[in-house]
Amino acid sequence: MESSQDKSLPATGRKLQKTRDDGQTSRSRDLGHLAVLGVGSLLVMMGGPTLMHHLRIAISKQLSFDASTVLVPQLMVERLLEMAMVGVMGCVIFATVINVASIIATLASGGWIYSFKPIMPKFSRINPIAGLGNVFSKQQMVTALKNVVLTLILATVGWFHIKTGIVDLSSLPALGGAAALAKVGDWIVSGMIMLLVVVFVVAVIDVPLQKVLFLQRLKMSHQEVKQEHKESEGSPELKGKIRQKQREIAQRASVSAVPRADFVVTNPTHYSVALCYDEKTMSAPQVIAMGADLVALKIREVAKAHDIPVLESPMLARALYAHAEIDQSIPSTLYTAVAQVLAYVYRLQAAMRGEAPAPGELTQPHVPPELDPHTKRAAAAKP
Repeated sequence: MESSQDKSLPATGRKLQKTRDDGQTSRSRDLGHLAVLGVGSLLVMMGGPTLMHHLRIAISKQLSFDASTVLVPQLMVERLLEMAMVGVMGCVIFATVINVASIIATLASGGWIYSFKPIMPKFSRINPIAGLGNVFSKQQMVTALKNVVLTLILATVGWFHIKTGIVDLSSLPALGGAAALAKVGDWIVSGMIMLLVVVFVVAVIDVPLQKVLFLQRLKMSHQEVKQEHKESEGSPELKGKIRQKQREIAQRASVSAVPRADFVVTNPTHYSVALCYDEKTMSAPQVIAMGADLVALKIREVAKAHDIPVLESPMLARALYAHAEIDQSIPSTLYTAVAQVLAYVYRLQAAMRGEAPAPGELTQPHVPPELDPHTKRAAAAKP
């Protein structure tokens, strides 16, 4: 037997939205690493020569001074500030671009989430037992294994690059200064490209992997799904009580419509249902008032006060009360039974006008037993 706590069901849309509202989503750290390393390397390769050019000019100015310059300390401070500004501006530009790239990569992997909940104090976060559970969770184990594999791959690629380039590096002393620096630069750039390719491949794998792990962590049990359904849709018991209360209110209010009825059928004491029929505007007879106990008694009193026929038909009254709705047509399964009563009412009205003889007692119409609540309860009570 499956336990109700086995979390085998995928997370519902409501839980996913609640998780996002709490500031949680799938994020790929490797995609952020790729953005930082890739954009950083690109900046170094593209902006490095320009930065070095400005630094060389600034250093040459710093090293060009005479005795009169030395005697003015303020001038030396200004030169130092000018030199520092060049370095600071380079660092600020580099850091700004790197941070923008990191933010874009983070948004690309999980989207924008606006929530203060992750930074709100929560004492359960300092629970050592819960902390151990997070350390040894499936996601942490997969992350640790992935980092070990990535380290081994990067170390292998780096060792292979050094091994293949050691012969060329050994010939650098024979080259001139500019040529040697250019060759070292090319060797470093080629190594960075190889490492970035590895990080790119890992990031491509890590983005869907983190999404799968995130959805796996949010899986729900059957009991959780049922509870969420109750919270979102409302408890069936509570909804039933609300509908019952609404029906009772509508029944009490419907008493005022009894004077428009053609006839009333009763149980004879517990239920009363008032019906009317206009062949010009209605496709079938409609229930305009009904009620039980005190409301049923009030319907009978109003009907008698307005000379509306009140007929005893217990099974029909119970079936109409159970299956019909106020201001709605009667169920099609009761057309025949209601038509028999309506025909009797027409004969009765004709007799009262002196146009026909009295019809006698009402012959009880046939009502399908499955529509009568009392018949169904009696059948269910039998062993």
